[in-house]
Amino acid sequence: QVQLVESGGGLVQAGGSLRLSCAASGRTFDNYCMGWFRQAPGKEREFVAAFTCGGGRSYYADSVKGRFTISRENAKNTVYLQMNSLKPEDTGLYYCAAASSYNSGSYYVGPERYDYWGRGTQVTVSS
Repeated sequence: QVQLVESGGGLVQAGGSLRLSCAASGRTFDNYCMGWFRQAPGKEREFVAAFTCGGGRSYYADSVKGRFTISRENAKNTVYLQMNSLKPEDTGLYYCAAASSYNSGSYYVGPERYDYWGRGTQVTVSS
């Protein structure tokens, strides 16, 4: 079992940037498929970005492609989400997640595929 802790959220004006971090306890997250999700009040949890299992490639929701970048720092067991050109519709509680159903080269966009979740970090974008 792995524990995930997000940080880096906050209040930012439209057009600004934030960098979220997700620190994983224990072993390297190379054993998991890592992803980012977000959820706004009254909305379903939606996919934002993910690494393929094994970390070879990244995948993004169309709504954030070109603005967000997922990255990792293996030595710190940490995954990042760099968010640029933020829009009010990016507002929500951002979660990192880990899927233990490891299948090298695969990626998952459905939250039901992920077994471990952080408690989230709030991102609020004002206009």
